[in-house]
Amino acid sequence: MYSIKRHIAPVVENRAKNSKAILLTGSRQVGKSTLFRHLFGNVNQVTFDDDLLLAQASEDIGLFLLNNPSPLMIDEVQKCPSIFNKLKIALDNTEDYGNFYLTGSQKLQLMEGISESLAGRISVVELDGLSLREINDVDFNQHFVPSLEYIVARENKLKKYESDLWTTIHRGSFPELYANPEREWIDYYQSYVKTYLERDVNKLIKASNHLTFVKFMTTVAARTGQIINYASIAEQVGVSEVTIKEWISILEKSGVVYLLKPYTASVLKRAIKSPKLYFRDTGLCSYLTRWLTPDTLKSGAMAGAMFETFVINEILKSYTNEGLDYDFDVFYYNGRDKKKRTTDGVTEEVDGEIDLIIQEGEMLHPVEIKMSTMPKAIMASEFDVLDGIPDKKRGLGAIICLIDRKLYLRDNLVALPLWYI
Repeated sequence: MYSIKRHIAPVVENRAKNSKAILLTGSRQVGKSTLFRHLFGNVNQVTFDDDLLLAQASEDIGLFLLNNPSPLMIDEVQKCPSIFNKLKIALDNTEDYGNFYLTGSQKLQLMEGISESLAGRISVVELDGLSLREINDVDFNQHFVPSLEYIVARENKLKKYESDLWTTIHRGSFPELYANPEREWIDYYQSYVKTYLERDVNKLIKASNHLTFVKFMTTVAARTGQIINYASIAEQVGVSEVTIKEWISILEKSGVVYLLKPYTASVLKRAIKSPKLYFRDTGLCSYLTRWLTPDTLKSGAMAGAMFETFVINEILKSYTNEGLDYDFDVFYYNGRDKKKRTTDGVTEEVDGEIDLIIQEGEMLHPVEIKMSTMPKAIMASEFDVLDGIPDKKRGLGAIICLIDRKLYLRDNLVALPLWYI
């Protein structure tokens, strides 16, 4: 039974009504096929996870489409790249909407095929795992930006989450774990990794490298929230930097990780150019790094990085659930220079970093993410680096933390509880 309200559903319905075809992307098991079946239950359905159907489509696409007429739903369409040219011909020969409903778990690979064959003919929508809003049934679907307008709108639908935060972070965001609360966590993620390796990775790497690839995934998971250092990962895994770059590309293409681009305006001469890596699901990240309970995760060495990873993902989901592309709107900044910061009488050297910069038109909104119940203005000391950006203005900045109420720290800086996302 379909019981979880997905915020992106109205976007998908509207796009399907006004497009000749629609593609729903997202990593495995985020609910792409379930959402399509829920919205378009009368459409013919096939999946290219079925090797027989995949072989038929690969050998004679014309005959395959004759035997499976539109409107047609095709799951895991990226497994048959040659189908895109045939779909182009079919779409060019009709004025009807809602001909093909496609899903795929290799976003970047799919986009390459679409840009070559189906540009302008297909609507692309990204589905993520469940958001905190969806898990807690919050009826609000605007993307997060720490502006006064957003805060006022959010407060009209504000709801403190009843579920324990660290239980949610540890459990992750895959719908099955919430539709079936009795599903054993470790069994689910063990099966997920096995399925991911067999279906998405097997054809891209040599079979003998599977154990090494699992070690690589674990190594990368331990670095969530960090700037990518290919050489360090290569040394730990025992393969070349070239291989590490190829494997990270595989993780990115299949929606397992997200690479957050640096903000590199010309005036920021010392800005680091490498991206930061975030796992897209904190449950999977916890499983790979062997934090087996919420309590051990909360008190462990990765708690801060996992909290930051969780917040970043919630903000990205707020974009995708509204049907928006965030790739040109979110960044981070690191200026290389170490700075001294004194907190509660303790002085330490910290990087000149802004965890997240959200760009809205000419406004740049800096965001700091802290696993703290006592936010201070000094935590946002790097925000003023944005004041010198040509043609841009620094908007209201935010510290997202574990505080229990909204608190203005300066006229241009506000501390927000997690449930404001």
